[in-house]
Amino acid sequence: MNSNTFLTISFIVLTLATLNPTRTQAQWQKAAEQVPDIDSLPDSTDKLQSLIDSQKGSLVLTEKFYRINRSLTLRLGKHGAASITSNNSSTLIMAGPGPAISVLGNHIGTASPKSFSATTWNEHMPTFSGFEILGGHPKADGINLQQTVGAILERMSIRWCRHGIHLTTRNRNVIVANCHLYENSGVGLYLDDVNLHQINVNNSHISYNREGGIVVRDGNVRNLQVTGCDIEGNMPDDTTETRTANIWIDVSGSEQDTSRSIAEIAITGNTIQHSANYGAKNDKTIAPGGANIRLSGKAIYPINSVTISGNILSDTSTLVDIQHSHDVTVSGNTFFAPKPNNLNVEHSQRVVVMANTFNPRQFVRPGVIKFSNCTDCMLANSTLFRLSTDSGGVRFSECSGCLLTGLIISQCQSGIHLRETESMTISNCRVSGTPQTSFDLLIDQSNSNIKLHGNSFSGFTVVNPALSESLIDKSVP
Repeated sequence: MNSNTFLTISFIVLTLATLNPTRTQAQWQKAAEQVPDIDSLPDSTDKLQSLIDSQKGSLVLTEKFYRINRSLTLRLGKHGAASITSNNSSTLIMAGPGPAISVLGNHIGTASPKSFSATTWNEHMPTFSGFEILGGHPKADGINLQQTVGAILERMSIRWCRHGIHLTTRNRNVIVANCHLYENSGVGLYLDDVNLHQINVNNSHISYNREGGIVVRDGNVRNLQVTGCDIEGNMPDDTTETRTANIWIDVSGSEQDTSRSIAEIAITGNTIQHSANYGAKNDKTIAPGGANIRLSGKAIYPINSVTISGNILSDTSTLVDIQHSHDVTVSGNTFFAPKPNNLNVEHSQRVVVMANTFNPRQFVRPGVIKFSNCTDCMLANSTLFRLSTDSGGVRFSECSGCLLTGLIISQCQSGIHLRETESMTISNCRVSGTPQTSFDLLIDQSNSNIKLHGNSFSGFTVVNPALSESLIDKSVP
């Protein structure tokens, strides 16, 4: 390497590191290696915008690298159907604030054909395909969609931006497929207080976005389907405490606003994980408080009609966290390596958890499954193995009308613990392998109307008499 080349790369690394100090010098070295002449690239903003305008919103990227300093704006009312594509795997470097690509439509209706105007039909299916966006500014975003219908984002890579794909205002019928949303400082796919029905996210890698992988915050959202994706590491990569999740559905900030609500969500067939166990020493947790899937609802209008099925879920503080939600099905998932807990359900109704496996694998973890202040919920037909808590691997607190059935709880430090719970049935459960000093079943006198039928308990059970304090380690969360 000659001295001029060394100075050039050093300048690039220092410049990019200054733009976003959270990124390491090694990462920016990779950027310099990917775009070795980034500092000498001309500003292509005006050139590309002129091509968009002169070609009626259709732009084909042919060069390997482009640098822009302002958003490329596609005004669908002016251009009609629009697209930016590349057959050369082009890289678009956004060196200024805001989205690299801003798509502005005019749809004000629903997804019903009756609500479409002629103008809206002429704006159909804006398409973005086959190129990469790199962020070169701490407030650079990838793509922003507003008031679009039928937008398609496919075979895209968006890295080192703030938010990767940012949906705002109103959109309908969005497809995100075969994309890589990777290592952005904000959110990978962000539904930001948007009115949106019908969005399909599939076959994509959404990883290492610090403020969440797929985040739906407020707005009015229906029909979100996430299928066949690998979603991991979407939270701080250090010991910073967080509420972030790989998939986070959140209306908790609009507690008194009934116009903001979220329902009809399917999360199926994904691998969703982090590095709470694998990425740190045994006594430390990466991103403590993080979750794989977090439903943060509100009492006035809970999140409802959610299916979480067929996923591999591992390696976060709580693998699934459900709060203020109704009519949720969690079925056929594999839970492993929690740090510390598998499942937390609070202030929710009609949550059905069935046909799952819960196993810490090579780790020693409490792995608690906890229902608190819940009504008419079911935990059924699942296996629970080697959960290490002394206070109950399965806990129901201040619940009513719930059902436990068909559980196989084996080699756990403790079994089922009920507190201040009423009108509950426990049937056809088998608990084995708990230590002699612990319990298979613990129902103290704070509970009422608890029905037991067809269970097999091989260890110690306490039903209703005054509870000895020695049976519970209250220090365990």
